[in-house]
Amino acid sequence: MSGSGVDWDDDDPFEEQREEIENPMKRLFLEYGRDYSFHAIVGIVASVFARVLDLLPPVMLAVALDAVFREEAGSTSYTEALPFGGGFVEPYVPASQVEQFYLTVGVIAGAFFFGAAFHWLRNWGFNAFAQNIQHDIRTDTYDKMQRLNMDFFADKQTGEMMSILSNDVNRLERFLNDGMNSLFRMAVMVLGIGVILFAYNWQLALVALLPVPLIAVFTYFFVRIIQPKYAAVRSAVGTVNSRLENNLGGIQVIKSSTTEEYESERVDDVSRDYFDANWDAIETRIKFFPGLRVIAGIGFVVTFLVGGLWVFQGPPGPFTGTLSEGEFVVFILYTQRFIWPMAQFGQIINMYQRARASSARMFGLMDEPSRVAETPDATDLEVDEGRVEYDHVTFGYDEEETIVEDIDFTVNGGETLALVGPTGAGKSTVLKLLLRMYDVRKSEALSSQSESQSDSDDVDRGAIRVDGQDIREVTLESLRESIGYVSQDTFLFYGTVEENIKYGTFDADREEVIEAAKMAEAHEFIRNLPEGYDTEVGERGVKLSGGQRQRISIARAILKDPDILVLDEATSDVDTETEMLIQRSIDELAADRTTFAIAHRLSTIRDADQILVLEDGRIVERGEHEELLENGGLYSHLWGVQAGEIDELPQEFIERAQRRQARTEVGNDD
Repeated sequence: MSGSGVDWDDDDPFEEQREEIENPMKRLFLEYGRDYSFHAIVGIVASVFARVLDLLPPVMLAVALDAVFREEAGSTSYTEALPFGGGFVEPYVPASQVEQFYLTVGVIAGAFFFGAAFHWLRNWGFNAFAQNIQHDIRTDTYDKMQRLNMDFFADKQTGEMMSILSNDVNRLERFLNDGMNSLFRMAVMVLGIGVILFAYNWQLALVALLPVPLIAVFTYFFVRIIQPKYAAVRSAVGTVNSRLENNLGGIQVIKSSTTEEYESERVDDVSRDYFDANWDAIETRIKFFPGLRVIAGIGFVVTFLVGGLWVFQGPPGPFTGTLSEGEFVVFILYTQRFIWPMAQFGQIINMYQRARASSARMFGLMDEPSRVAETPDATDLEVDEGRVEYDHVTFGYDEEETIVEDIDFTVNGGETLALVGPTGAGKSTVLKLLLRMYDVRKSEALSSQSESQSDSDDVDRGAIRVDGQDIREVTLESLRESIGYVSQDTFLFYGTVEENIKYGTFDADREEVIEAAKMAEAHEFIRNLPEGYDTEVGERGVKLSGGQRQRISIARAILKDPDILVLDEATSDVDTETEMLIQRSIDELAADRTTFAIAHRLSTIRDADQILVLEDGRIVERGEHEELLENGGLYSHLWGVQAGEIDELPQEFIERAQRRQARTEVGNDD
């Protein structure tokens, strides 16, 4: 088991979604192919004409051999040498051998010229069809992915999701372009060759086409064997991507911990798993393709043997009739051409199975249900006073564990409420529920503590309201636009400082950006950057310090000018002096709006209108700073810890802290 929480040997994060998709390729064509059917039809029709023209030169060569180049001129007429008698073209055939020769040359040249034009049209059609679907399905998958609630991302690795958006989508495009192109080329070639050979000599055609049923049976068993192997390969690719993404993101920790060798071994392990899965599929595939060639080659050898004897000795064995030299040449050329399409059939099946496994993963992700969803009649949130009410809220990420229980409080508009407590108490979860990052399932709000206790078997219950509006009945966009959120885990996008401050408020001008930066105490350091507000911050803001990133995040929230402000450890990465300056700006910003603040440094929230103390997901104390200090409860003990009065703390508090620490190490939310 890796440190990221995924069992690289046994866990397929999308196995459940994959298994629920019955016919992913049918769904792909119905949902996405329909919009681009014109391109597909152009590609199919052009492919048919291009392949028919490709089959024409060998026929014309046979005509020339039998009707133009033979010494006994005229023994076989030009039209008689054609596979279907050619009576309909007889009026256009010249009488002399020389003119017939030039006609043959012209037909062959025309076949190559017009064939090239149809090949171009075929490639345009299939490429346009594949590229448009690739674009649509990638954007739709990403759109669905970013709308899923946060517990989905807690269970999935970034590399797995990148594998779907990149590798799986590209495999689909490869099949829709190369695979379908090859499929229709093979179908036209095989059908066309079969028709022409039967027209010339149906008996020898049966011999030439003898490998077809054997190839069909051979391919059927190949598909049965290879399909689960390709699904395993797709899962292994996602696992490798996840490990590499995690390690590259934590490269500083790896270097500082001198764990390069350890991580190299972990990468070697997951890469070996991918190697084993892929090699298993490769071994099956490399046995299949040569097997196809052997079967098709046997057909060619038998055709050459029977046809050759027929030409210079007459019909062998049970065969009857005649076979001219030109007809024999056609059979040899077409049988040789027949080998490649038959062998390519395996490649098409190979691409199809890969595409099927990939499309199953994509549609599985698209069908992933989200616990956070808008009701059909959701209305926009209208914030007037900014009054926020938690009505006996209980929530758990799953039905087995409750994270917060019976959270009940009211914050009037313009007030500041602070949440404090030990790590793992559930503070961040309480505020993420306000943003609907997670959702409390809709049920009747409880009105008393006793009712909460009597219904303890219900994991999620209660309601959250803003100015009397249940947040489950308003649109997500209007809710989140009304809330400015500054997380303790500051994230900056690759781009400039200004672009990151303006993120979410894209119409702001430079003056507004600068004013927001000044309020966040960020303007001075930004001005000293090499290119000021146009400085590139690097991936995830790596070129800036933690404190600088946090101040840019605060400036982003200030620029948004929200009705409700949520500060989740907003100054955790800054020094004491900078924290004092930022706190002064936050106090000014919070003066006329409802504010929620989580802080481990209790000095930053001592002036809050109301302080809630959480422990083990429950509110154990509430009040103002001085009142809580006088109570001598958990808050006063936490204050004593930060004041350095450790020796004066009661033993019971220390023992409880040890138990809480043990629980938080297994992943409880803050």
